[in-house]
Amino acid sequence: MRAARTATLLLALLPALSWAQQTAPAPSQETSGQAANSEEAVTSKVPLEDIRRFVAVYNAVRAAYVDPVDDKKLMQSAVRGLLLDLDPHSTYFNKEDAQAFDEQANGAYEGIGVELQQQPDNASMKVISPIDDTPAAKAGILAGDLIIAIDGKPISAIDASEPLRGPAGSKVVLTIVRDGKPKPFDVSLTRQTIRVTSVRSRLLEPGYGYIRLSTFQADTGSDFQKHVQQLQKQSGGQLKGLVLDLRSNPGGLLTAAVQVADDLLDKGNIVSTRGRISISDARFDATPGDLLKGAPVVVLADAGSASASEVLAGALRDNKRARVVGSRTFGKGSVQTVLPLDNGDSVKLTTARYYTPSGKSIQATGIVPDVELKPAPTPADDALPASLSDYSEATLPGHLRGDDEGTEGYHAGAVLPGDGPINDALAELKNPGSVAARLKAEAAKADAAKAAKAAAAKPETKAEPKPEAKPAPAPAPAKP
Repeated sequence: MRAARTATLLLALLPALSWAQQTAPAPSQETSGQAANSEEAVTSKVPLEDIRRFVAVYNAVRAAYVDPVDDKKLMQSAVRGLLLDLDPHSTYFNKEDAQAFDEQANGAYEGIGVELQQQPDNASMKVISPIDDTPAAKAGILAGDLIIAIDGKPISAIDASEPLRGPAGSKVVLTIVRDGKPKPFDVSLTRQTIRVTSVRSRLLEPGYGYIRLSTFQADTGSDFQKHVQQLQKQSGGQLKGLVLDLRSNPGGLLTAAVQVADDLLDKGNIVSTRGRISISDARFDATPGDLLKGAPVVVLADAGSASASEVLAGALRDNKRARVVGSRTFGKGSVQTVLPLDNGDSVKLTTARYYTPSGKSIQATGIVPDVELKPAPTPADDALPASLSDYSEATLPGHLRGDDEGTEGYHAGAVLPGDGPINDALAELKNPGSVAARLKAEAAKADAAKAAKAAAAKPETKAEPKPEAKPAPAPAPAKP
């Protein structure tokens, strides 16, 4: 995407609501009768008796609860309760929460560097992904970990987001529950000023580039262009191919993912969004100009690839611009809007589902790779979750139901750390189909070895000796 395209995209967004975990698409130019009816329903007044009932409960708590209750905190709790049963991604932002999110989206904040998901029971926070080169990643925090306490205080007793933030140099202790570990354990981290570098690159071999996108923030699109140009310069002006690594990328700004997709596509749809109100309905299409000039692309993804990273993977795969190698992605196919309130607080609300160019919603199903990789066994396997079968949008309590959820044969993906998957992606880039053929041969060899081992372990059974056959009686002499 060139600078002119970026400006057009941003200007198109100006009339729209501001986005939180995703950035709002341009308003749809056409509003159907159904959408108009939906908007009318949305703006209809709340029945007066319901308001009276709420006020009665509110006043009863203020007047009769055993301890004095702060009015502001009580109202904030009421708003949070209103959102609690919707889906895991709809939540309430006070001013501090909103400021922290804006700082994170812009790539600079003070904290530990981890993407979290509040669990509905409010007793834990699930790690969606640690961000590269942050205190959380360096301390060994893993995707799928559950944080149950901060500085010894249970999550249920505190606003979990607050204690994780703090001045650089200060310490925080997390109590972690990890699948495969017999009991919780503590991890001590030192907060730092985190300046997230969302784009990194290098040459894997002469002519073959590698770009790692760890998140999608305001400068990701422009930084991606710079890294592509650097790799091309190092390769004499043209790349033979590119591995685009989206593993454990939790998402971020939708506009950044759209910009990267546009940089790699010459035409075609990138993503569309659909919701109940017309402003949620939008379509993003690629404009002419492929930075790689048609050089092949392989996208590397895993169970930690969520939201905007799934938008990018789906756009490139559906347009036959790239093959996806790795594991089934997380399956977050919803878009959130931040609705400002008059007191400076805001509500982050799920307002739309997004659809890949083929018209498919990946909500609660994720993107299935063209070539599926399994986590390589290593001596450090005991440090990894024994099972990540619960690490997906589909298993989050209260999640938004997907269009294709519940299809036969579904299984959650796995997190794929290390350099092994990069080597597989490069092999697939250079020789499409080679990795799948190799994996099939390895699986057949493993099955044969397993069968041979089972046969060797089977106890030998000696045949029972057969009784000797008795000689047939001699025929009686014939009578004269």
